[in-house]
Formats: sequence, structure tokens, C-alpha cells
Amino acid sequence: MSSEELAVEGMVLYASPVGESDKRLVLLTKELGKITVFANGARRPKSSFLAAANPFATGRFSLAAGRNAYTLRKAEIKEYFRELSSDLSTLSYGSYFLELASYVSQENLSGTQELTLLYYSLKALLSENFTNTLVRRVFEMKTFVIDGEYPEYSRMKLSETAAYTFSFLVNAELKGLYSFRVEESVVEEMGRVLDDYIRRNIPRDFTSLKLLD
Repeated sequence: MSSEELAVEGMVLYASPVGESDKRLVLLTKELGKITVFANGARRPKSSFLAAANPFATGRFSLAAGRNAYTLRKAEIKEYFRELSSDLSTLSYGSYFLELASYVSQENLSGTQELTLLYYSLKALLSENFTNTLVRRVFEMKTFVIDGEYPEYSRMKLSETAAYTFSFLVNAELKGLYSFRVEESVVEEMGRVLDDYIRRNIPRDFTSLKLLD
């Protein structure tokens, strides 16, 4: 790697076509937070970026810095999360996680926590131990905790289990975040709280949620 390049660890949140053969990517990285990267020639059949320049691709990216964006020079992908595409509902949840992560993430700030949460949550979606709806609510709550503002659940009339679950999510380490299961009625209770919070605090619609609805 030349002295003009830098290496980051991250995940592709978004990819869109540019010109005849290129792609514009949005990456969430540990080192730089959310960044824009151009993958030249990524849409060509024989491009070395053909698989790497897609949402969910996770690994190490070598970049060249430009004035307003970066250019992809090399990608070493360790996880593509291709299994998500085997079920439309699961894929929609995963895509929603990317959308929400992109919304809350910032540039030039470490994205380590957000990236780690996203990785564990996508893995949880692929696990038979959790329902997609539970993973969604865990991901939403912990995303807001990391962002610094989250529902004031302690002031709400909640069941003891729901209140305890919210408290656990606020304080749990990311590595042990998906270590519990609760009844669907508790997940629904959490959903009402989080849906109301999102409706009041996030002024945008998420395309992936429309597919789920």
C-alpha cells in the first residue's frame, strides 16, 4: 500500500451506480465514521470490486483520499452476509439496520460501536435463537443509546420484564447484547415505545420498513 493510501475497517451501508461502470458507496468505518467512497469500474463483470461494492460487505478497505470523497483501491472482505437474501423479510430487516445506522452515524468520528452493533445484529438475524422483531428492537434501542438519546422508559408504564429489558440494553456490553429472549408480548411492548420515539424524533421514512409493512 502506498503512502497516499489509508486502510479502514468497515461495512458498506449503501451502493448506487455512477456513470457507465462505477459505484458510489457509503461506508461505516471504525476509524472515520461514515464516509463516501467511489469504486471505479465496480459494475464491470471482471472487476475485483464486483462483490465488495455491495451493501453488507464487511472487511478491510484501502482508500485514496480525495477532496470530498475517497476512492477504493483494494478490498479484503471477510463477510458478505449473503444468507440474508434467502428470506425477503430477513433481508428487509437487515437493510433497515443499514439505513438506520447510516442516519445516525457521523463523519470524522469513530464508528467502532455502531459498526460492532451492526455486525452482531446482522449475525443475530441469521440465528435461529432470536425472532427478527426482537433483533430489530434490540438494534434500535442500542443504536439510540450509542447515539446518546433514547426513550425515557423509566417514566413509562411498562411491565416489569419490559422495563428490565430496556435497562439491560442500556447497560449491556455489545458482545453480550444478544444473550436473552423474551415473550413476544414484551417485544410488542418495546415496539410501541420505540415506534413512538422514532415517530417523534426521526423525520424520515425508511424504505426497508415499507417492505416489511
